[in-house]
Amino acid sequence: MSAALKTLQPSPTLGRYGAGAIVFHWTMFVLVVCVGVLGLLHDSWPKQTQRFWINIHALLGLTLWLVLLARFWWRRRHTPPAPIENSSKLSRRLSGVVHFALYALLFVTPIVGLVTFVYHGRILDFGLFQVNFGIKSDRAIFHPTEDLHGYLAYALFGIAGFHALAALWHQFVLRDGLLERMWSK
Repeated sequence: MSAALKTLQPSPTLGRYGAGAIVFHWTMFVLVVCVGVLGLLHDSWPKQTQRFWINIHALLGLTLWLVLLARFWWRRRHTPPAPIENSSKLSRRLSGVVHFALYALLFVTPIVGLVTFVYHGRILDFGLFQVNFGIKSDRAIFHPTEDLHGYLAYALFGIAGFHALAALWHQFVLRDGLLERMWSK
């Protein structure tokens, strides 16, 4: 069999991610989609419901950030499977850069969003209780951080989209079983 055909065959020693990694991955995917949709619809909301939806956006963003911290903690105690044997050096390098960028953006974007939220003079409403930061709206701070938060979110969407396209490429073009590693059995 030629070397080109061998690279298209699924790896016989394909390691799978554990249940914890899979749950963290797909939970974060759902949260990013929900927070992203709410953020993109920000200007479309009627004025009377805008405060509610911005609060939901902030709460889900905070949840995403806390899930990311839990994922970091969990990841330090659980080694991921080795890269698939037949992946190229370029693929492994790009994977590392893309994952680092995703984690960095997932860490920083909610922090900038919370700064924006707080300096907009908003109160974080958890339903049963509220957190009032006691900070009056300060356009000099929230305006640039709001823009930065949006730019970071767009970068996150772009890199996450590239990540998803790469997984689909592996699944449907290379057929190397990479995507199956992140599905539960």
